[in-house]
Amino acid sequence: MQNNTQNLQSSHELSSFVNSTFACANLVSVDFLTKRFVSAFAQVLVLSLVFVLSVPSIADAVRLKDISSISGIRDNQLTGYGLVVGLGGTGDTRDAFTSSTLTNMLERMGISADSATIRARNVASVMVTANLPATAKAGSAVNVTISSIGSASSLQGGVLLQTALSGIDGKVYALAQGAILVGGFSAGGAGGGGVKSNVTTVASIPGGATVEREIPFTFNSQRELDINMHVHDFSTTQETVERLNTSLGGNFANALDASTIKLQIPPAFQGNLVPLMASIENIEISPQNAAKVVVDEKSGTIVIGKDVRLARVAVAHGNLQVTIQESTAVSQPNAFSQGTTVASPVSDVTAREEVRNLNLVEGATLQELVDGLNSVGASPRDLITILRTLKASGSLYADLEVI
Repeated sequence: MQNNTQNLQSSHELSSFVNSTFACANLVSVDFLTKRFVSAFAQVLVLSLVFVLSVPSIADAVRLKDISSISGIRDNQLTGYGLVVGLGGTGDTRDAFTSSTLTNMLERMGISADSATIRARNVASVMVTANLPATAKAGSAVNVTISSIGSASSLQGGVLLQTALSGIDGKVYALAQGAILVGGFSAGGAGGGGVKSNVTTVASIPGGATVEREIPFTFNSQRELDINMHVHDFSTTQETVERLNTSLGGNFANALDASTIKLQIPPAFQGNLVPLMASIENIEISPQNAAKVVVDEKSGTIVIGKDVRLARVAVAHGNLQVTIQESTAVSQPNAFSQGTTVASPVSDVTAREEVRNLNLVEGATLQELVDGLNSVGASPRDLITILRTLKASGSLYADLEVI
């Protein structure tokens, strides 16, 4: 009640300020505006400002389309086998299947060839892949990726011959052909030296495939939709259900599990789902991920989530380094002494252990956790060991995932 009174007082003050501002603005003629219209405009402006200021903001909110997907609306993988020609001597040189494929292609064109005698260094066997959207129609273009499967050293400057792209059901859905683009280069001399940048055995053709067959999918005929959440969390899913029902004005959504929402199509949108999807995909949700720490031992990378907490604990970490140096001591007899040369190994072993004091580490927030771990003075790889030890002691309130 007090907040409402304050808002009304603020609205009255702001209304008075706007009215006085309009009354003082004599530089521009306002003959076409009456005083009543000016006053009404000022009141509408005040109420609009009060409404905007009173709407609560959602912290860390993301759109529903960014954390979910609709079942049935997905890409379908296509694969095909083809030939890339026009290479500058960097094609397959010792692959029998390339010669056999080239021979079969020439015979279909009415040219007699013997695969045993073909040595085409300008040809390479490749696999062609593409993703076909569920809504792609016949005649539309999709991107393709070309990957060498033979001994070709580079696909630079090549042209992909017509290649049929099939789905998992064996049916041809698209045809690919065209000049390929390589994201690198390679050059070498006769002596074996050369230079190479990036990978030259993988290329692409933007829009290089033409759709010939459509995916059998009728979107508007559905009576219900499954929304698959990318965040597997009960709180996030329940929040999404509540916001969907609020937006649609009824109990149309319900959660099946931690990451699946069943949405019944409202009668107003049955047979026309595009406006429905356009209205719900921009609903803002605040995801609540589980506390997790991910470490990569190969590169020493550590990623700590914002909800990770650390109990009050004392940590001391020191490295033990053992160095072993081996050398050979040679005993050489004097001349004409009839002695023999003796070689004996000598090992020098030293050990050094870092002495570090206990450090009190506690983390109620992400910044406190980072500051506490940094106070130990350990390297990223040492921190991996510390985090594992903290998890084993029960002081780390998060899942520890090692990749």
